[in-house]
Amino acid sequence: MRKAPAIFTLITLLIVLVMGASGCTVIFQKGRRKDVEQISRLQGDYNRLQDELSELERAKRELESRLSQEIDDKEVNIDMMERGLVITFVAEVLFDSGKAKLRTTALSKLDKVSRVLQTTVRNLNVGIEGHTDNVPIKHSGWKSNWELSSGRAMSVLHYLADEHGVDPVRLSATGYGEYRPIDSNSSPQGRQKNRRVEIVILPDTAKEDAIVQKENLK
Repeated sequence: MRKAPAIFTLITLLIVLVMGASGCTVIFQKGRRKDVEQISRLQGDYNRLQDELSELERAKRELESRLSQEIDDKEVNIDMMERGLVITFVAEVLFDSGKAKLRTTALSKLDKVSRVLQTTVRNLNVGIEGHTDNVPIKHSGWKSNWELSSGRAMSVLHYLADEHGVDPVRLSATGYGEYRPIDSNSSPQGRQKNRRVEIVILPDTAKEDAIVQKENLK
C-alpha cells in the first residue's frame, strides 16, 4: 500500500509525456487558479462598482427630495449621465450678473448638496464646472468668460471645502466659459440655460475599467 503514491505519480508523469509527444496541450491547475483569482478579484471590483452606482441612485433620490422646491422653480436640474450624477444650478441662482461671489440666498441650496456629499456619496470625487453664455465680458472686470466661469466654479469649491469640510482631495474645479453650451445663445432663454454651474458626482473610473476587463475574460 505504501508504494501506491509512487506508482500513481509515475503513471501521471507517463500520461503527461505521451500527451506532450502527441502535440496535446496540457493545462495545469496552477494556471487555472490564477485565472480564477483574477476573475474573483474583478468580480469584487464589479460588485463594488454596482454598490457605487446604487449610491449615486440613492444620492439622486435624496437630492431630488431636498431640492424639490428648487427643481419645481426651474432653478436646479438633476440628471444621471454617463459621466456621473450632474446637479445643474442656473447661474443667477448662485451669483449676481458678472460676479463670482456666492449670493447669500444660494448658501442654503448648496448646504443641501453638501449634506449628500458628506453622507451618501462621501467616498466619491466631485467635479465643479462653470459655464457662461457667449456674451463678451464688458463691465465686470473679468478678462473673459473663461475667467468668470472659473471664478464661479472655485467659489463653489471653496464653500464646500471651507464651510462644510468636504475633503479637498475629492474636489476639482473647471471653467469652460462659453464653449460647452447646452442650448442656443440666440435667445435669452437659451443664454440663461448656458449660464450655469454643474456639480458632478463622479463614479470611480478604475472600477469601471475592471468591469470591462471582466467582460473581456468571459
